Amino acid sequence: MLGVIVNVIVIILGSGIGMVLKKGIPERISETMMKGLGLCTLYIGWSGALKGSNTLVLIISMAIGIVIGEGLDLDARLNRFAKKLEQRFSKQDGSISIAEGFIAASLLFCVGAMTVVGSLQAGLSGNYEMLYTKSVLDFISSMIFASTLGIGVMLSAVFVLLFQGSIVLLAQVVAPFLTDGVVAEMTCVGSVLIFALGLNIVGITKLKVLNFLPAMFFPILLTPLLAQII
Repeated sequence: MLGVIVNVIVIILGSGIGMVLKKGIPERISETMMKGLGLCTLYIGWSGALKGSNTLVLIISMAIGIVIGEGLDLDARLNRFAKKLEQRFSKQDGSISIAEGFIAASLLFCVGAMTVVGSLQAGLSGNYEMLYTKSVLDFISSMIFASTLGIGVMLSAVFVLLFQGSIVLLAQVVAPFLTDGVVAEMTCVGSVLIFALGLNIVGITKLKVLNFLPAMFFPILLTPLLAQII
């Protein structure tokens, strides 16, 4: 778990630095940075989505995942949880909420092959090299995101701890199922969610991206199943 703990600590530190820097950034520049951040998020999502090779896995995963996410209404649950925190920490004009920052950062920090493979390596062999590399990237990203999205980015460290920590602890069990193909399809689905986040940040849409999140896990079942059928 050492690699995961280091990753969590650097996200908290990076977010703290970003929030301090945020105080010296004029509102006009902050708003423009927000749009630029959205464009970068769109690029990250688009490039990651191209890693998938089976469109059917993406479509079915999204369909089932959305049904589950909407049924549980994960977005509403998180927003209710964040409401009291927002009253204390969010901007007075309500331009950005803790929930938005939390969701955006959580997906960006946890979606991708580096997260899954690095956590598996840590759990199976105690090799933390990939997680340390990811930590450096997340440190830089957390500073940039926290400077515009606020404390929600720092709170995403909790999700990172739970998500990556679970993979590390369950590595012996899940490793046989997370083949290169499965990881690629999971990255594809997750990157589509990141693209949706980018649309929200830019202001084009107001998608409840958290309600799409269950879709990310269905490639574990669908990838080998469809490989047998098709």
